[in-house]
Amino acid sequence: MTLAKALDADQRADALHQLGAGELDVLVVGGGIVGVGAALDAVTRGLKVGLVEQRDLASGTSSRSSKLVHGGLRYLEMLDFALVKEALEERGLLLTRLAPHLVRPVPFLYPLEHAWERPYVGAGVALYDGMAMAGKYDMGVPKHKHVFRKQLARMAPDIRTDDLHGAIRYYDCQVDDARLVMTIARTAANNGAHVATRTKVTGFLREGDWVVGVQARDLEGQRDLEIRARVVINAAGVWTDEVQQLLGGQAQLDVDASKGIHLVVPRDRIRSECGFITKTEKSVLFVIPWGQFWIIGTTDTAWDFDLAHPAASKTDIDYLLGHVNRLLKDPLDHRDVIGVWAGLRPLLKPMRKEGDMGETTKLSREHTVANPVPGLVLVAGGKLTTYRVMAKDAVDHAIRDFGVTPASITDRVPLMGAWGHEARTNQRVALSRSSGLDIGVIDHLLGRYGGLVDEVLAMIHERPELGEPLPGAEHYLRAEVLYAATHEGARHLDDVLARRTRISIETFDRGISAARPAAELMGEALGWDEAQVDAEVDHYLRRVEAERQSQLMATDQEADEARVKAPDIV
Repeated sequence: MTLAKALDADQRADALHQLGAGELDVLVVGGGIVGVGAALDAVTRGLKVGLVEQRDLASGTSSRSSKLVHGGLRYLEMLDFALVKEALEERGLLLTRLAPHLVRPVPFLYPLEHAWERPYVGAGVALYDGMAMAGKYDMGVPKHKHVFRKQLARMAPDIRTDDLHGAIRYYDCQVDDARLVMTIARTAANNGAHVATRTKVTGFLREGDWVVGVQARDLEGQRDLEIRARVVINAAGVWTDEVQQLLGGQAQLDVDASKGIHLVVPRDRIRSECGFITKTEKSVLFVIPWGQFWIIGTTDTAWDFDLAHPAASKTDIDYLLGHVNRLLKDPLDHRDVIGVWAGLRPLLKPMRKEGDMGETTKLSREHTVANPVPGLVLVAGGKLTTYRVMAKDAVDHAIRDFGVTPASITDRVPLMGAWGHEARTNQRVALSRSSGLDIGVIDHLLGRYGGLVDEVLAMIHERPELGEPLPGAEHYLRAEVLYAATHEGARHLDDVLARRTRISIETFDRGISAARPAAELMGEALGWDEAQVDAEVDHYLRRVEAERQSQLMATDQEADEARVKAPDIV
């Protein structure tokens, strides 16, 4: 087995050294889905590439999405056929070639409230399936099916069917968004990119009109460095306006932050074989299967407060519960909610007169690449599913003056864990026997690590106690926490509890019981003393309490004031 490059403390130290040692071809700013995608795109073209992220990989929007890889069924109603076609092709590519271990089909029901909706919605879903079939990578996603009232009652016993005219079942795909980002970053590093998290850009290096790099600060080591590059790609998402302010010139992109919140409830609270989707007056309501849970989302409201820690208010939660309860026989209430998150969508808007902000629900999800000054490229907008296209367009634009440079090949570069995934899945029974782990645990590991499952199993073989469940979060193993610190770039406790795993939203106490056992495991890998372990646990507990308090507040401003009382540990 070829050893895969790990994102660990040594890798980060080496990356910081390399970033300050000489000129890069491309420096990417931002460790979200588009940033890591751009780093992978550039490095696989043979370029010398670096990436810096001020917090953790996927710590912003890219860990707080609806976790869907989808074509955007509602965009058909807007007649945005090109966007849907592009997204469906990317969905197929991720499912069949790039990340089959992370992306999987998920069924949805579209309830029909009126008889006339069946031909209308049915035609739209048929077109959706047809566009997917016309693509190059349509494999493994079942086609839609018409469901009538009696069938619907059997498939979803907890949905009110008396006033419905049946439903249409169709399929999209889902992914753990934060793991996808981390996996792309690790694949980029495996191909030679220098990836450094907790490294904040504080200014731009200029030579005349040209941007020739950035000034940055290593937030862990508390030291400053200069990183020189032929071109800088800014993929900062909702922070795009802040980065443009560092230039001091007129902005070329205007990005709105639109808040979307999601709830997590236990799977047994809604009996249904499928998720479901319906329109609300302001957005789309998704109820998405997520292992032992349901994800309920989302909202779409303007957000003008802290970008790092958007907060869900009680009003937001009530809004989602009110809409989902219209469909359910047994209504949900706040006591059923075990997890909540709020994320910000970076929505591009046309440059308007000051004071005219427009409606966020009408802004485009399509992306734009801009070049405000020589040597700097901005990319913003878009959606998770089409990250690879956004990254390709950004790199194409960035290197257009480089001369002869290879074209993008990321449609043919499987992400780490994709290689060997199918074989190891076929060997799941043998893996269970050889490791002593239940086959359900093996399936869980395969769905998170794919072909890299051998690295996790090797840790368990060497230290059998790592095969035990993590106290307070028994659906994860101790080994997964340690592996996050030794291989997946986790530097702090909330990196593991909120992103490498989903313990923070998948346990009733939001990870409080798991915090200390997880911190002690991380401390082994990262050299923490007892004081550091205590500090990490204390910070996490304060984060959970701040989030709980914010979710009791009626307004965004009150929710923001409560949430920012627990800032980042670094």
